[in-house]
Amino acid sequence: MCGIVGYIGERNATPIILNGLKRLEYRGYDSAGLAVMKNGQIEVRRDVGKLTRLASLVSEQPIEGNIGIGHTRWATHGEPSARNAHPHVGSTGRVVVVHNGIVENFLELREELSSEGVVFNSDTDTETIVHLVERYLSLGMGLEHSARKALTHLKGAHGIVIMSSEEPDKIIAARIGNAGGVVIGFGEGEMFIASDIPAILEHTRRVVFLDSFQMAVVTRNDVQIQTLNGEPVTFQVHTVPWDPVSAEKGEYRHFMQKEIHEQVRSLTDTLAGRVDFEEMSIRLPELNLSSELANRIKKIVITACGTAAHAGMVGRLYFERIARIPTTLEIASEFRYSDPIIDADTVVLAISQSGETADTLAAMEEGRKRGAVLWSIVNAVGSQAMRLADGFISMQTGPEIGVASTKAFTAPLVDLYMLAILLADLRGVLTENQRRRLVADLRLIPDLVGRCLDREADVLSVARALKEARNMLYLGRGINMPIAYEGALKLKEISYIHAEAYPAGEMKHGPIALIDRDMPVMALTPLDPWYEKMISQVEQVKARGGTLIVVATDGDQRVPALADYVFWIPQTPWLLSPVVTVIPLQLFAYHIASLRGLDVDQPRNLAKSVTVE
Repeated sequence: MCGIVGYIGERNATPIILNGLKRLEYRGYDSAGLAVMKNGQIEVRRDVGKLTRLASLVSEQPIEGNIGIGHTRWATHGEPSARNAHPHVGSTGRVVVVHNGIVENFLELREELSSEGVVFNSDTDTETIVHLVERYLSLGMGLEHSARKALTHLKGAHGIVIMSSEEPDKIIAARIGNAGGVVIGFGEGEMFIASDIPAILEHTRRVVFLDSFQMAVVTRNDVQIQTLNGEPVTFQVHTVPWDPVSAEKGEYRHFMQKEIHEQVRSLTDTLAGRVDFEEMSIRLPELNLSSELANRIKKIVITACGTAAHAGMVGRLYFERIARIPTTLEIASEFRYSDPIIDADTVVLAISQSGETADTLAAMEEGRKRGAVLWSIVNAVGSQAMRLADGFISMQTGPEIGVASTKAFTAPLVDLYMLAILLADLRGVLTENQRRRLVADLRLIPDLVGRCLDREADVLSVARALKEARNMLYLGRGINMPIAYEGALKLKEISYIHAEAYPAGEMKHGPIALIDRDMPVMALTPLDPWYEKMISQVEQVKARGGTLIVVATDGDQRVPALADYVFWIPQTPWLLSPVVTVIPLQLFAYHIASLRGLDVDQPRNLAKSVTVE
């Protein structure tokens, strides 16, 4: 969580930082601030609320300089307020810090520093960092040495950027653990720092990513990376393939709406270079998957959080049905504490849009510790989850700005399906005809999704009718049970309507007590192996007077007589149906939230990249 931007060069840092923060506001929007240095003096502007408040403050009280750092906050310690906003300045006014993460031992550090006479001006854990840096500067150490000493006191996971008027020609950036990325961008006579790529895409696509326990000394012409012990690090400069224009809303009202509609393209890109429709085969070269490894695998553990976990639930079925490999789905925040039974014949497969989710990275580290093979499915190129893994699949969706994930849900569904086919092929559990049929079905997906998107007006009509609902129940079975969970999550994330999802067969074990005319029920009832069972659940809801919205396949003759509203989808091979059934649910959640006048892209209390535990 939290967005960080830094700049050092010849240009005025203020507009560069503000524009970068605007592109990172999805990471946190409780408060924002920036610090700029000119002629050896640091000036700070901070305000509570969204970035527009800070921009207005800077307009009223302009500051400029050629070096600066900025921050948009998702609050952990201390309420959202101007005094708790970053950057935090030390007692001398000559050191300033921005921070992503949680200082787990901040109470002890605060007491220690207070006993030395330090006066705190905020309720945050972050302020301890700036006072620690000042402590060592006062002892005659340089900024680099002082920062390194200060960082050794911190427990927890952190992304930290430090600037000081004592050495006005450099910025210090550091990463400790899994508190979010630190990316450094290379320009001509200027350098950029950010917690995520979109902040600097308009300036450069040449970047380097800090690994955990690394610190960078950034000047306008160079960067030196060291371990926290001071040992030099050889690093690789990556070229990011994303186009900066892809991070703009264009004709759409919200990023979420744009990203829903981008799924035809993102799914086409997901298939590109990986599916050979002549040979009807799958290629995933970055996964480093050999026939020997495929046949050695005894178990796959998929680990993820939130929307990515729902994709993993579908992936579990793919791996067991297609590749015949026992598979479990483990919520990442629980996995690391579960004393998992895994070994060298286990694959731990992490799914993460950002590749920086703290719980998912911790789960990967737990897998590494126990000798498992690590794979990841990640959207953000060069992210920690990609670098930690023994092999990876890039989602290839381009940047996803809306906090509620959409295209970064459907892409991994297809990635998991392709991986299951490849594993099955290498393990010899598919006939050639079976493999060719499964691969051929992939060709249909972009068009099927496009046909769903063409029916947006029908979804909007239902959203208008139900926008005042206070509660909803989502039901699904089999491969579409995870889509019920995902649909309910989307609705509660952005509309703030309470929504519950259940396996439809469990409805009679409790949730049916909730059914009345004020409880709309969304039933996923495509023509798949669970169709008859779902029709039975729909009948039970109807018998109790519930309002029914049914996702049904074109040509279904039974659903119209039962449903109050129908979201029609085209006929789809059932194994790939989740990619299609989720589209009307995404659109429904989006339009309900939009009709209610809510901030669709930046829903309250949420952030795009969850980098704290």
